[in-house]
Amino acid sequence: MMRFADPALLALLLLVPAVALLQGRSGKAASVLYSAAARVRSVSRPRLARPGALLASLRLLGIALLVIAIARPQRVEATAEVEASGIDVVLAVDVSGSMEALDFTLGGEPVNRLEVAKRVIGRFVDERPGDRIGLVAFAGRPYLASPVTLDHDWLRENLDRTRIGLVEDGTAIGTAIATSVGRLRGSDAKSKIVVLLTDGMNNAGRISPETAAEAARALGVRIYTIAAGTDGEAPMPVKDAFGRRQIVRTKVEVDEKTLARVAEVTGGKFFRATDTDSLSRIYQEIDRLEKSPAKARHTEKAEELFAFALAPGLACLLLEGVLTRTRLRRLP
Repeated sequence: MMRFADPALLALLLLVPAVALLQGRSGKAASVLYSAAARVRSVSRPRLARPGALLASLRLLGIALLVIAIARPQRVEATAEVEASGIDVVLAVDVSGSMEALDFTLGGEPVNRLEVAKRVIGRFVDERPGDRIGLVAFAGRPYLASPVTLDHDWLRENLDRTRIGLVEDGTAIGTAIATSVGRLRGSDAKSKIVVLLTDGMNNAGRISPETAAEAARALGVRIYTIAAGTDGEAPMPVKDAFGRRQIVRTKVEVDEKTLARVAEVTGGKFFRATDTDSLSRIYQEIDRLEKSPAKARHTEKAEELFAFALAPGLACLLLEGVLTRTRLRRLP
């Protein structure tokens, strides 16, 4: 980043065109008088006809460069270091086939549940720059999309790459909780939380949600659970025998009781999201509930660049002074 240490001094540059205008309108009294310029035009030399313009340009350029130099141009390298807030978060996101249901909207258009969840989670991550955040995606089994990290750009990249179909279908809620809690096992953060979003019922994995919740409580991990999707039926894209995409109404079920019990056991909270707005409000509420100020440290390193203007400015004035004493000098 470039800046001037004393930018107010740049106002002196306005004097340069004023000086040029005054010099053009006034000058010294003529040393030799002629009744008409035509009488001496034949003895003048064209290459020396405009020495004054060259000298004046050098003088004005030199003055302008000196003004820039005294304003002290600088190249600044600024860095900002954010210290961890003391809160570690693991985001567990359901990527099972039912997350393709088109009962949420973005910009008035129907969008599947996962795409809306990714958009809302992305904003949640952006609002917590001082937290170490990890990402676990799960369907029939969980997989680690991102370890707990302060590198939120890398986390967002992995969130964007998360999609339905990366693992076998199913909804392993208990195993997903256990995996998420396991990522926080060695954490020394003062607050450790898991935010789990699902739209189904636990039907895969070897660990029940209740057992995983008890383990989380023992390790001091608080779990916020979110049941996503409309009640009853939801529009679901399917392909017919000819590969054509169709939208059909499909019955959907989400185990609200189990999710509420998991949250209660760990000291968290259960939420129900039936549309895009309610899902956004839920993550905003979790953001408020789990907030701790992060410490930021800013440092600046400024490199002075005035010499790059001072040297050529002095050179212009020196050259102008030398040329006035050569063949470009004016008559006395």
